[in-house]
Amino acid sequence: MEQHVLGTRKSFWIAAARLIGLAAFCLALNIALSRVNDYFGWPMYMDSVGTILTSMVGGALPAIAGGLLTNLVRTFAFNDSASIYYGTLNVMIAVIVAGFCRHGLKKRSVIPMILCLTLAGGGLGSLLTWFLFGFGGEGASAAIAEKIHKTVSSEFISQLSADLIVDLMDKTISVLLAAIVFWLLPKSFLKKLQMNGWQQKPLDDEELERINKIEVRHLSLRAKLMLLLSVAITLVAVVAVGIGYILDRKTTIEDHSAFGEGIARYMESCIDADKVDTFLEQGEAAPGYLETKAKLNQVFSTSSDIAYMYVYQIRPDGCHVVFDMDTEDTPGYETGEIQPFDESFVGLKDALLRGAEIEPIVTNDTYGWLLTVYRPLFDSNGRCVAYLGVDIEMTKLVDNTRVFLAKQISLFLGFFIMVLTFGLWLADYHIIYPLNAMSHGASAFAYTSTQERNDSVERIKSLDIRTGDEIENLYCAYSQTTEESMQYLSDIREKSRQIDKMQGGLLMVLADIIESRDKCTGDHIRKTAEYARIILERLKEKGEFPGKITEEYIGNVVRAAPLHDIGKINVPDAVLNKPGKLTDEEFEIMKSHAQSGYEIICKAIENVTESGYLQQAKHMAHSHHEKWDGSGYPQHLKGEDIPLSARVMAVADVFDALVSRRSYKEPFTIEKAMSIISEGAGKHFDPRIVEAFVESEARVREVEARYRVD
Repeated sequence: MEQHVLGTRKSFWIAAARLIGLAAFCLALNIALSRVNDYFGWPMYMDSVGTILTSMVGGALPAIAGGLLTNLVRTFAFNDSASIYYGTLNVMIAVIVAGFCRHGLKKRSVIPMILCLTLAGGGLGSLLTWFLFGFGGEGASAAIAEKIHKTVSSEFISQLSADLIVDLMDKTISVLLAAIVFWLLPKSFLKKLQMNGWQQKPLDDEELERINKIEVRHLSLRAKLMLLLSVAITLVAVVAVGIGYILDRKTTIEDHSAFGEGIARYMESCIDADKVDTFLEQGEAAPGYLETKAKLNQVFSTSSDIAYMYVYQIRPDGCHVVFDMDTEDTPGYETGEIQPFDESFVGLKDALLRGAEIEPIVTNDTYGWLLTVYRPLFDSNGRCVAYLGVDIEMTKLVDNTRVFLAKQISLFLGFFIMVLTFGLWLADYHIIYPLNAMSHGASAFAYTSTQERNDSVERIKSLDIRTGDEIENLYCAYSQTTEESMQYLSDIREKSRQIDKMQGGLLMVLADIIESRDKCTGDHIRKTAEYARIILERLKEKGEFPGKITEEYIGNVVRAAPLHDIGKINVPDAVLNKPGKLTDEEFEIMKSHAQSGYEIICKAIENVTESGYLQQAKHMAHSHHEKWDGSGYPQHLKGEDIPLSARVMAVADVFDALVSRRSYKEPFTIEKAMSIISEGAGKHFDPRIVEAFVESEARVREVEARYRVD
């Protein structure tokens, strides 16, 4: 366990060192080349070469970290305040390059990679620039956008085209520089730079490809983790951005309100309240009117945020104009004109008539989206003689909100991809790869032989999973259980082999007992079993009965062959050992051994669960006296209706009877016996079986010679 813990810590610190080193290299190269580009004034950026190269050699994670650091350093160290919002582009560049270089950088991938990076940097970058700065923006593409706009009416299309042109040049040079360096670096060095975090025996590309293809019934664990991380990060971001948006909007409105209040107070200092009634009656002819209006105009011109500025006296019949400043598009109302209450102010009519304080109000009606500040103007007697009105243009709030959201979304996407990539990297090496390796080890487990079982156990033990958590506990338990199970299985197999051997011995003893009653048969059961094996092996070599004759089938037939005459146990000795020819009645008794053998074996089958060889024994006992032309017994089966094992036994049984000495005959020569067998093809025997038997004459002679009794 201590060794596992030390290995885990070592692996962690190696991965951390690689991450820091590659991210620092990425940052340094990005900053250096971007400064060189700025110094020479090239119409490019050159701030992503390090990101591209780092992603090629180390994967997405260090490239994402280095790319984000690049934009942070440019923002805070080089006073480039907008750079931080373009960090997302560097992150996307890292992910795209890592995708193309997953199995190494191929030359055919360079052009598609450049085009994808151009769309990411130029296309999405252009959208970001548009939201942040509007048309023209800033940077290398601004001048080109102006030139394009002279022939293209759409500002957005002009901006997008300019950004794509500049980014195509930038990404072409950046990718080529990075690719050249990548191809020049030794493969052994590149391998050391890979961001691996193995918590087990490292897997090669082929093994990774194999375990990654493991299918699941629904969503994979990796997909679930990615979904969980995405939802969690998105929820946090939405809440954070939402709160930020509300606070930003609230602050903006408060700032606008404070600004409007300040303007209204200054207006108050410009107007003599005791003269308001005179201004209303005499207009410009009133003493001091023009001077007062000039002062108000001067205030009005101080800020573009002021949409309208006016002084109204509020009466039950409406708003009586005292002063109304002219705008560039709209002349002000004449003094003395009466304006009806806007819908937004109808509810405030009573308060206005009383001269009450009015809170700033945001309206969006006749005159557009405005923040209106009303301040009562009191004369020397304390009577409210008018309201000083300042309308602050709120459309800039929309622009500010758009810019705010663009900045927040840009920042969120960059850090979202970084956190998601890091989370999946950790999940891969700490959860996914260990679990898939165990799963693949279990599915590829070989049970055929002791050696294969031992090899499979060793493969599982060699995984050496050392995550230091529940996954490692699961692996240790899984490995130990597998090893003990295989040992238990080996013990069972050995006991099964011994039982099988004992069972085979008992079968031979039983067959010997039956055979010993027949004083004429000698080693009949052993010889017929070997003849059956010779026939079946030859048929298999010739490709006859494909799918039927397997090694298992041959084993079952040979094992069952000694039981083909088990029914003779019910035949009386007088009939069984009669030296002369049997009468018709005696022959019928002798023929009954086929049905008796069938019934005996059927009862045996009822008491065992594994009856493969007994099934063949049943067929052979019942049908080994059937004939190909249907003239046999007991069922008069014909052709392939006769079970294959019984057709094989028919040839073996008759041949051994021909070449063996009997009380009623002398043995035939092998040549004569072979001739009789051949003549029986198509009548007594299956022609294909006869052909296989005759072709195996050399092996047949060896068996016959081994058991011959002179």
